[in-house]
Amino acid sequence: SFATRNKIIMSLSPEQKAQLDRDGYIVLHDFMPVDLCDKLKARAVAMVEEFDPQTLSVFSTKEQTRISDEYFLESGDKTRFFFEEDAIKNGKIVADKNKSINKIGHAMHDLDPVFEEFSYHPQIKDLVRSLHEYKKPIAVQSMYIFKQAFIGGEVSPHQDSTFLYTDPMTT
Repeated sequence: SFATRNKIIMSLSPEQKAQLDRDGYIVLHDFMPVDLCDKLKARAVAMVEEFDPQTLSVFSTKEQTRISDEYFLESGDKTRFFFEEDAIKNGKIVADKNKSINKIGHAMHDLDPVFEEFSYHPQIKDLVRSLHEYKKPIAVQSMYIFKQAFIGGEVSPHQDSTFLYTDPMTT
């Protein structure tokens, strides 16, 4: 178990594992160092600032098969930016770029040093290993989701593994 955010997690308590099995999630307060979280947030903001939108791809969990484009579908090994539905009208950005991005995805864990530091942090590795359900855990996708005020779209229930192809199928 863990006592402070600076101490590496060795395992979840039986109660936490039971909640994870029952609810599909648990909240781990102070799990990651605050300074690393701040660094991650600052990097995401800087990435958006540096982003020069040549492709305007909208992310939505509604009608995903209809609106998923090549830019999205081929983003598994890249860092790409996806806009909120209401940020694009007639092929143009109609709001401040910094307030229009829905998410950045999907390979920052391997392509950006700050996201890599976070994604492969010893506390995350120890937590995943403690679950004993995974034979060879690897990071296959990373996203930074902004949750923009006033312009952000609803996220309907969905399962990301629908878009994660492995051979053999493991997701």
